[in-house]
Order: sequence, then C-alpha cells, then structure tokens
Amino acid sequence: MVVGRPDTDRPVGLTTAPPAAVPPDAAPAGRPRRRAPRGVDVLVLAGYLGLAVLLTGGQWGRPERLFHQAGDQMLFEWMLARAARAVTGAENPLYSTALNAPDGVNLMANTSVLGLGVPLTPVTLLFGSQAAFLVAVVCCLAGTATAWYALLARRLVRSRVAAAVGGLFCGFAPGMVSQAGAHLHMAAQFLVPVILGLVFRPAADRVRRDGVLLGLAVAYQVFLGEEVLVFLALAAGVLAAAYALADPGGARRRAPALLGRLGIGALVAGVLLAYPLWFQFHGPGHYAGMPFFAQGFRLDAASFTAAARQTVAGDDHSAGLLSPNPTEENSFFGPVLPLLAVLVVVRLWRRPLVRALAGCGLLFALLSLGTGIRVDHHETGLPGPYRLVSGVPLLDLVVPARFALVCVPVLGVLLALALDRASEHRVGRAWRLLCTGAVAAALLPLAPTPIRTVPAGLVPAFVADGGWRAYVPPGRTLVPVPPVTGAGVSPAMFWSARTGLAFTAPGGYFIGPASAADPTAHWGAPDNPTSVLLRRAAESGQAPPVGDADRRQAVEDLRHWRAAVLVQAGSSPTDPVRATLDGLVGPGRDVPGAHIWDVRPLVG
Repeated sequence: MVVGRPDTDRPVGLTTAPPAAVPPDAAPAGRPRRRAPRGVDVLVLAGYLGLAVLLTGGQWGRPERLFHQAGDQMLFEWMLARAARAVTGAENPLYSTALNAPDGVNLMANTSVLGLGVPLTPVTLLFGSQAAFLVAVVCCLAGTATAWYALLARRLVRSRVAAAVGGLFCGFAPGMVSQAGAHLHMAAQFLVPVILGLVFRPAADRVRRDGVLLGLAVAYQVFLGEEVLVFLALAAGVLAAAYALADPGGARRRAPALLGRLGIGALVAGVLLAYPLWFQFHGPGHYAGMPFFAQGFRLDAASFTAAARQTVAGDDHSAGLLSPNPTEENSFFGPVLPLLAVLVVVRLWRRPLVRALAGCGLLFALLSLGTGIRVDHHETGLPGPYRLVSGVPLLDLVVPARFALVCVPVLGVLLALALDRASEHRVGRAWRLLCTGAVAAALLPLAPTPIRTVPAGLVPAFVADGGWRAYVPPGRTLVPVPPVTGAGVSPAMFWSARTGLAFTAPGGYFIGPASAADPTAHWGAPDNPTSVLLRRAAESGQAPPVGDADRRQAVEDLRHWRAAVLVQAGSSPTDPVRATLDGLVGPGRDVPGAHIWDVRPLVG
C-alpha cells in the first residue's frame, strides 16, 4: 500500500494502529533510514514513562488500595503471579489447579496475559503481584505511546513534536487509561504499531525476514490479548481496502510483497500457536460463548463529544450515563477533538492515507454504537451497523463498545499529520499558531488524571504469615468465606496472588464451563448448595435456618472442595455468614485478622 508524502506525490508506505490501521510511510526523502537516538527521543520516552507512573501513583507502596475495578485487578494480579509460578516451577502456563479446586482453570481460555507475566517474573518474585501489576500498567501505557511515536517519526512525519503528540494520544487517550486500570489485555497495545509497520512496510525487499518477524509478533500478541489482535486485523483490513480504493495503482505495486509477508507470517504464527489455540478451544476447562450479553455493552453516540471521568474536564455523573461502565469509556474525545479531526480530514483530503483513515474511523465509531443507536441516554429506535455483523463468528463475542478503540490511533495519526503540516516552512506563522492552538484546545481537556483507587482489605495475617500451613496438608484447600462461585470479587484470588499462589483454593473469578457436561460459558465455578446458602446470608444480611440436610450437604461440598480450613476476614460474632457456618460445621475460632473453621475432622 502507498500514500503520498505531505509535500509531494512521491509514493510511500502504509501504517496502522492498535485497534485501527494506517499505512506506514517510508522515511522522508533525504533523511537517513537509521539514526542514533536523539536527545529529544530520550525526553519524549521519559515523559511518557513519567506520565504513566503518575497515573498509577495512587497505589505505589499502598497495598490497601486497588484501582476502582477491584475485581479485575485481583484477576490480573493472580494471572501475573501464576505466570511467575509457571516459570519458576516449570509448570504448564496454559492451565492451573491452584484455583477452582479440584477442577482447575483453562488459563489460555481466559485473559492470562502471559506475554506480560513471563517477562515480569523477576518483579513478581521480588516485589509481589501488586508491584508487577503496576509495572505492567506503566509498560502498557508508556510502551504503546512509545511504539506509536517511533512509527510516526520513522514513517509518517518529519516533526518530532508531531510524532510525540500523536504517540501521546495513542498511548494515553481516555479509552486507553480507562482500560489500563482494569484490563491489561486491552491496554497492552505496544506491539500493534510493530505489527502494522511490518505488514505495511513500503519496501519490497526482505519479505521473508519481515514475514517471520510478523509471525513472531502476532504470536506474542496472542499472549498479550487476543481481542486487540482481532480489532487490529479488522481495522487493518478495512484501512487497506479503503486505501486501495483511494490509490489503486500504488496498492497494486505493493500487493505482492504485502501478501508475501502475510503468508509467511501466517505460517510462522500458525505453527507457534497451533497447540495453545487447540488447548484454548478443546483443552480441559474450555467453554463456548460468553457468560454475559456482550452486545449489551455499547456506547452512547453522545459519548464521542463528552469528557471521560479520568480527565481534567470529566465527572462521574455525565460519563456514567453514556458508557456501560468506567472501564469502557473508549469514545470520550471531548467536544473539540472530533471537530478538529473533521477539519484535518478536509484540509488533507488529497492524501489517500487521510481518506482511508477517515473512512476507517467513522466505520468503527458507528460499530461501537451496537445493534441500536442511543443518543444522550435515549433510545432512537434506529438500528446500528453492528447489527449487520453481530452474527459473524468471533464478532458475535466482541464487546461493541471496544470498537471505538480503533478511533484512538486514527485520531492520533491525524493529529500528528496536522502538526507535521503546520511545521513546514512554507506554512505561514498564523496558520502554524492556529493549528497548534487548535490541537492544544482539543487535547488539554482530555489530559488524564490519576487512575482512581478504592480501599481493599488487606490479606489476613493468618493467611499472609503462613499460619494456615498448620491446617492445610498437601492435596487439601483453604476456602475463603464466603466462597465465590460466580462473577463476584474473589478473596481467593486476591489472597492467592498476594501470597504467590502459596495455597490452593476453590472458586475464583474466571470464565469456565457451566459443568463437566455443559461447555456453555459460566462465570466462575458452578454453584453448589453450600456456596448458594452462604451467598444468600451475605446478600440478605440474615442467617437462614440450617437443618440436618444442610449440614450433610455442607460436608459433601467441603469434600468436593477438598477443604481443610475455612477462613473469613473481618468477621464479627453477629455476622450472618459466620452464624450460618457455625450452624453448618460447628463453631470456629479467632486467629490474627480472621475467623477460621477447621473442617478436617468433618471431611476426613
């Protein structure tokens, strides 16, 4: 694919973005293809890194705090701890029995982020799962911004300022920050520019080498987040098609090399991913479908001109009305940026790349509205474009709200192109100031604020200090109370992650099959009578009556869990869950930071 340079019709290459795509240009004429790092590059990267650290500042050195979507952070802390355990213990990284005892969890079928967890093993082992999670968030945000900066500076723009601003937006847009606080697999987009740079490399040489590198990068992205890879493939395909329509001659010239790289890349990735993907879809603990109604997670059309919660101009109330939840504020671009993007497209319309970007961004913005369009939290009754593809395999499992993430790199590239044009010598000073001021007016209200945190109970001393070891022999489990078998916040995962997976526990927060005979996707472990009874007590605030049948069932369920000791943190004598368990298995006793029930005599 090719695209003209800002000031010439000389053909150059095509580039793309995380969930979006844009063709990578060749290096500008007269500029060396490879240069030693400049001081400005170091400053830009340091700025990205400093901003990422600042945004995560609410948790550094504070184990009693978690980001606002606490359950998601617990999940990813556990995944990072499990990856470190797999590395040091030479265990299967795709499956674990440390959770959901006795059945285990298919990690490949969950968001295991092995691509982050394995390289962060030293951090996890030395400083714990919370530090590893925060380092992962910093790497995702700063790494994505850096990768886009590098691609923009090398392929699309001459101005380092333009590349820095484009990279800044690609890495720290409201949607990226909202995802980073909870969903590492969606925020880990630093390989996307690498993949796009390889796919759309303008030169026709080194096809075999680029194809092999492409296959390796795609395989690695699978272990970061498969959903991002799906969005990337869709967006790249749409952008490439749009670009081919805008410049068919250039597309024909570049097609043989592009197809060659894709073919070799597919072969390499296919060989590397054959077993992991088989394990994901056919291994133990695999499932079919999703445990929630994915199409219900859509965006309000008014959200595209609103301010996200975690920006200097945002607030909780307005944003809460326009997005499915705080982690899916993928489209909150404020009132100025969408208008500026339109003006940039009009101004640079003669460039095929700009026309392709405009079409790609608009399409994915419309898809994010779901099957029915809602404006300012009012249903219009109009069908959304997503309805046309909602039955397509894979796309039927996609959260529509995340289509808007494709718009982030589209806008980032448009901003870089606009600033690059404004930096040209032939552009008047007044126009340069006007363009710079417009970009500043669009981006300043979107400046991110530190990711919000919420209090989280510390791991009970009985668990953290290893007092449980005297009660739990090999092959038996520690059961946090109440046991979580659905989508609720799981103390089992939290305690396990913070202790380096020191013990085995039932339940947890993951996706698995509804039962051994039914592969339908289900949140957590299947319910059993005792977990339902304890959950009812926790939710109602009242201890239900307990009879002999309940006691016999409790013993049966405890045997299924291979339970040795039950542990409740923050317990009080009037707690309904504690009273219910006293009725089921007999009185427990207090230990440092918790109340426990030794059930070994009951279970045998």
